[in-house]
Amino acid sequence: MLNTVFREALKKRDEARSILQGEKFDRIINEARASWVEYEPQKRDAVIAGIDSSYNSTKFQGLELWVATGVSIKSDGTIITALHSQGLGQPSPELESQASKMEVDACAESVDKADIVALDGSLYSQFLTRQSSLGTSITSSIKKRNNVVFISKTSSARKQFEKMGSMAGDIFYYNHAVKTPGFSKVFVDNSLGPGKVVSYVYARLRNSTPLIKIELLGSGFGEGEIMHLLDRLTKNSVGGYPYALRLAHEKCKITNSDLARLVSLYGLSNEIGSREVLG
Repeated sequence: MLNTVFREALKKRDEARSILQGEKFDRIINEARASWVEYEPQKRDAVIAGIDSSYNSTKFQGLELWVATGVSIKSDGTIITALHSQGLGQPSPELESQASKMEVDACAESVDKADIVALDGSLYSQFLTRQSSLGTSITSSIKKRNNVVFISKTSSARKQFEKMGSMAGDIFYYNHAVKTPGFSKVFVDNSLGPGKVVSYVYARLRNSTPLIKIELLGSGFGEGEIMHLLDRLTKNSVGGYPYALRLAHEKCKITNSDLARLVSLYGLSNEIGSREVLG
């Protein structure tokens, strides 16, 4: 079977290489360079709150042991709010929705307690969730002080270069086009309809650090506003990523080891089949 897979890969090798080289690739790279605004962020003081959520579960003889957590934390380690939910059985609503709601609730708690509230992930996920009320809630929080941003280290969005026949995400081409600090020109996406306009840029806070994607609600953001935002994000960043978001991730993540401990606390570790859970 594997030999067949390898032979097929050899046949498709040239097709795969075309993603990384060739006339079309060069055109997209040149377009990405033309859309890049070189800017060296200046460190400016700002209180930043990072928000993230996590969830995990394991099946156990027809039951599901599950847990979801969410946290908002400042760069100095001060926790604004910490949320959690856990149980045995079928989680309702589903865990992803529970985690999203925790992020929204944490955001509402944080907007008055920080200069910038940074949520890990994408604003799109809040608008596209099955719970439409979450999109309404996050919009209300954002509009209260207009200090909420969404930041992610990865993105599969292909909107900027799709008309040029792009095969990979936009962030892929920016990563190949430029290594200097700065940001891409603001891209405004109206595809979700009125009240759900998303503006975003790809940015690099320091030379040769990974790109991040920054999403904002609404339109009309100028380059000066993006520069001011990057200045404040840079003050407390590590490896080109806001430290508050790194702290939030570490504080809320639920590992398999954590689940194994919960199995024990729930008294399930002595039951037949427990090794399947702990493995």
